Amino acid sequence: METPENEVFRDSIATIDEEGKRSWIFPKKPSGAFYEKRKIVSYILLAFLFAAPFVKINGNQFLMFNVLERRFNIFGFPFWPQDFHLFVISMIIGVVFITLFTVGFGRIFCGWICPQTIFMEMVFRRIEYWIEGDRNKQMRLARQKWNSEKIRKRLLKWFIFLVVSFLIANVFLAYLIGGDELLRYVKEGPFQHMGTLIPLLIFTAVFYFVFAWFREQVCIIACPYGRLQGVLLDTKSIVVAYDHKRGEGENGRKKFRKNEDREALGHGDCIDCFQCVHVCPTGIDIRNGTQLECVNCTACIDECDTIMEKINLPKGLIRYASEENIEKKTPFKLTARMKGYIAVLVILIGVLAGMLALRNDVEARILRLPGQLYEHKENNIISNVYTYKLVNKTSQEIDNISFKLRNFEGEIKLVSNDDTFIVPAEGLAEGTLFIELKEADLSGDKNRLMIEVYSNDELIETTTVSFLGPRSYN
Repeated sequence: METPENEVFRDSIATIDEEGKRSWIFPKKPSGAFYEKRKIVSYILLAFLFAAPFVKINGNQFLMFNVLERRFNIFGFPFWPQDFHLFVISMIIGVVFITLFTVGFGRIFCGWICPQTIFMEMVFRRIEYWIEGDRNKQMRLARQKWNSEKIRKRLLKWFIFLVVSFLIANVFLAYLIGGDELLRYVKEGPFQHMGTLIPLLIFTAVFYFVFAWFREQVCIIACPYGRLQGVLLDTKSIVVAYDHKRGEGENGRKKFRKNEDREALGHGDCIDCFQCVHVCPTGIDIRNGTQLECVNCTACIDECDTIMEKINLPKGLIRYASEENIEKKTPFKLTARMKGYIAVLVILIGVLAGMLALRNDVEARILRLPGQLYEHKENNIISNVYTYKLVNKTSQEIDNISFKLRNFEGEIKLVSNDDTFIVPAEGLAEGTLFIELKEADLSGDKNRLMIEVYSNDELIETTTVSFLGPRSYN
């Protein structure tokens, strides 16, 4: 089945030519109101990204994703392997939040918040504009032979790209191992930590490859988020859109001619200047409608508004709008679908908040030693042996830890012969203990005991264990 003529553009992408080779994109340097706002948002987010591994709340790193040690911090809340369900709920909340905004506002996340877009457009491309110049100069430089000017500019650009990639790799590492740990490695010297240096260089190479060569193809080819648009977007979703009603008119677009009455001739406001195409970082023509490659960066909006201003036509030919807004002038409103996502999001946030409020700073786990039965001691005392593990989720040491029985009279004896012990900050304490009870207090061979955990006579956690005794035949 042949593709309709007005849909042919969907058969290929701008970054690959007809022979299947890489077609390099040289976007024009954007400018305008939206671009200035994006710069402010981007620099705030960049500052946050670089600061988050080194900022602490109650002694906990603000953001950390230590996969190797299975320790995660999200907004200062520590998550241990025992808190995996909380971490999963947090990730689901993030996915639902992004889905909600995609349904309502398209790929606004990609254009304004995504780290790939921010680093590419606000860091690496700005370095490129500074060294090689704007679109036309970059295209001319790419075509010219390798003379002294081209070698100097390319080597300078590649060197700065490499330095920035190394810096990003270090920050990425700080999220994985912790900011304090990274600073310690830097002070001690890289060659003292070769096991970390090699992965760091690999990450540097990956970031350099992405931002120096792969670039916008991450959004077009690698990122699955763009493909979700076809599922999530509908005619009511606000996206960066071309107003084809106004732009095409009755007789289509037409190049601008001074003092020409375009309305009388039936032509739309689009003057076919291609500036919206030249400024696009993924090389698409927004006039073809919503496309997979569009990251909603607003560069085409700014460029089109500039052109409209120069020819004394109203701005907004390209703008944030829904298909229904363009076709029927329908204003934006919450749909039943969006309300459903909002309800799910509110419920999940409420569940997470409740779980966080009920979560203890110390988690105790006491288990009977596998394969061990009870021991019958003098004076009709029954003894069971257990292993204990206490996890301290705070950044403060917890001292004078002791155990007490709540619902039975008996003794708890630590194998270490100490009455109390310490749980280190963000660490764990483990060992062995004996519980001794009078046989007369037992009800059969299986009994449930409740054990209280105290720190300086303050109750900090409770847990239950199973206690084995002689089987009753009464």
